[in-house]
Amino acid sequence: MTQDIFITGSGHTRFGRLEDTLEGMIVEAAREALEEARIPPADIDAVFLGHFNSGLVPDGFASSLILQAHPDLRFKPATRCENACASGAAALHAGLNAITAGRARNVLVVGAEKMPHPPTADVTAALAGAGYQNDAAEAALSFPQVFAIAAGQYADRYGDPMDAMARIAAKNHENAMKNPLAHMHKPLSHEFCREVSDKNPLIAPPLRLSDCSLVTDGAAAIVLSAADAHARDATARVRIAAAEHVSDYLPMSRRDFVAFEGPERAIRRAYETAGITVDDLDFAEVHDCFTPAELLIYEAMGLAPKGQGARALDDGRVHADGRTPVNLSGGLKAKGHPVGATGVSMNALAFRQLTGRAGDMQRKGAEWGLTFNMGGAAVANYATILQADRA
Repeated sequence: MTQDIFITGSGHTRFGRLEDTLEGMIVEAAREALEEARIPPADIDAVFLGHFNSGLVPDGFASSLILQAHPDLRFKPATRCENACASGAAALHAGLNAITAGRARNVLVVGAEKMPHPPTADVTAALAGAGYQNDAAEAALSFPQVFAIAAGQYADRYGDPMDAMARIAAKNHENAMKNPLAHMHKPLSHEFCREVSDKNPLIAPPLRLSDCSLVTDGAAAIVLSAADAHARDATARVRIAAAEHVSDYLPMSRRDFVAFEGPERAIRRAYETAGITVDDLDFAEVHDCFTPAELLIYEAMGLAPKGQGARALDDGRVHADGRTPVNLSGGLKAKGHPVGATGVSMNALAFRQLTGRAGDMQRKGAEWGLTFNMGGAAVANYATILQADRA
């Protein structure tokens, strides 16, 4: 980026099975972000909405629902961004690009999804539309089956990852107990997550129920501002030190899935842009849609060598009290995964971490954070690095 851009406010609904409408959640998160940023809505130059939909709700034209948050938002340019499970990060990056291009100075970004009310099979089918449809074998796969393939390939190449996956699930459920916004406030032991049982059945062998993220409703929002705009006078702000986007082939057959090249390239470029290394990070919020994904992200981040992601668990590095805690919020696994909201949620909660507003989740003295939001099977990869500036 050619100029400094800051997050100056955040909004976040509770995640879960909510009675509120898509519109209601969007408005709630947007209003909270505007109020926290202390910015007059009239000063917002553009709004961007991250929203996947894929038939989950009848709202096929939802971007202007953000304008319902305040009359002064009327006639602001509103755009919906969709990039599968990375729709929220796509909206964030669109906002950054608008400011960088000089088309806006202050931007409101919202991510939202309404998911669980159709039958689970319908939700699974809607999400599967983010896979490659021009190959019958790939088109027939649900996303649990896609990441079951990842677990199987990892086992064949490096050794059985199932115990490490269970430890990731247990860690993230433990972290979510300190997040009042999380969908699930229920600790799950390592032993429970490790064993297949009536309460923890196989969903897509070898993936157990405890290896899968939650189908969730929710919304999150952030305000982005240029250094010479609202950020100049903001009472709290966090600098976007890097924002990198790497897209890979959609067909899984054209790439080595468990190499996770797209995530690794996006994260490495973000380190280079920010001028830091993995050892400078104080925390990370990453896309653990399924537990094998978090394991592979450890390796993409450089927390452990290829095939040795479990080492980041063995030495405690990624735990809440470790050197680089991952998913202090509970992650998608326990916080929940309202698709369009996920990438915005990561950055909203990172903003709160870096301004000392994370409550019981707070990482004391945090100065650097990484968010990684992924669309599909490591296809759309967004890595963002944030730096504390004014707490």
